[in-house]
Amino acid sequence: MFKILPYGDGALHVQLNEKICKEGFISVQTFFRYLTSLHDARILELIPTYHSVTVFYRPGVSDQEMFELIQTAYEKSLEQNLQSSLAMRQVVIPVCYGGEYGPDLEFVAHYHNLSVDEVIAQHTEPEYLVYMIGFMPGFPYMGGLKPELSTPRLNRPRAVVPQGSVGIAGQQTGLYPLSSPGGWQLIGRTPLTLFDIHADPPTLLRSGDIVRFKPISPEEFMQWKENQL
Repeated sequence: MFKILPYGDGALHVQLNEKICKEGFISVQTFFRYLTSLHDARILELIPTYHSVTVFYRPGVSDQEMFELIQTAYEKSLEQNLQSSLAMRQVVIPVCYGGEYGPDLEFVAHYHNLSVDEVIAQHTEPEYLVYMIGFMPGFPYMGGLKPELSTPRLNRPRAVVPQGSVGIAGQQTGLYPLSSPGGWQLIGRTPLTLFDIHADPPTLLRSGDIVRFKPISPEEFMQWKENQL
């Protein structure tokens, strides 16, 4: 699937696939990285997502000119084999599940007719791929959640979700790097700092990372927090 769609003034939306999957991620990243490597002065910004890349271009450049650039770039990118060179970091995230740290864990267990321990075991078993960062600085949208844990969002979002919360929404799992409103089912919390404006880079996770969750006790959670001070 390859479509070039208008995206307001000065941008084109390049649709590459429809499914959320690793193969689709690789095709998006291949195209995105090839366009980046061109260092074309007409391109202002490139924004990759699950299925697409949005191309923002300079005023005065015609749509037709950009259509031709994108078409040629796409054809060239098909010749690339990015999968072998795509750097995927392995990141382990410690999580304290349930209790005050995961107030929706019991609901998720009941929703799927599972025990709390079974939910934790199934959530910590897979490897998760960070497809994109969005919603707020450092918030990772991750694929790889087992279908058995797919759970709808809250009917009424919380006014405040604590920093570090680990949640489930539909077929995705994610982490809140900052306190904010949110409607995901909260099953745990990590003591790690996910966003630090003074760090370089400021976000712990980035697109393409492979994430594993590791269960820890409340005592270990507090030790992690103290060690980061």
